[in-house]
Amino acid sequence: MLRGFKNFLMRGEIVVVAVGLIVALAFSTLIKSFTDNVINPIIARAQGGRTVGLGWQLGRPGNKATFLDIGSFISAVIYFIIFMAVVYFLIVVPYKKFQARRGVAAFKEPGAVKTCPACLSEDIPAAAGKCRYCGTEQPAAGTTQHP
Repeated sequence: MLRGFKNFLMRGEIVVVAVGLIVALAFSTLIKSFTDNVINPIIARAQGGRTVGLGWQLGRPGNKATFLDIGSFISAVIYFIIFMAVVYFLIVVPYKKFQARRGVAAFKEPGAVKTCPACLSEDIPAAAGKCRYCGTEQPAAGTTQHP
């Protein structure tokens, strides 16, 4: 039983995912610091004056609990975009190239699809002979159906 567990853990995909997760968490900390210490002050300064940040006070002045902080939301969106770009360009792209050298297609583009004329399902593979939902015979790829 332990040998099977060890073999499961030592599979290449598990190791790659674990390393990717660790790298992503490290980049997450770095990017969070960038947005907190660089982006947030710029956004807060955009409103001007002596306000808490970019947003509106909904209750008593100075009460942070009732401050609608749009600046923090903008900062979170910027954080998300930067983080996803880092993950894509530093993890996904190299992984795709590594897998391509091994002859494996990772994160491949989805294949062509067609719509079933009977049940109108739009995700039937283009080469399918029958609809996976209603079982209707599908026309061969490249032919058109006449009513």
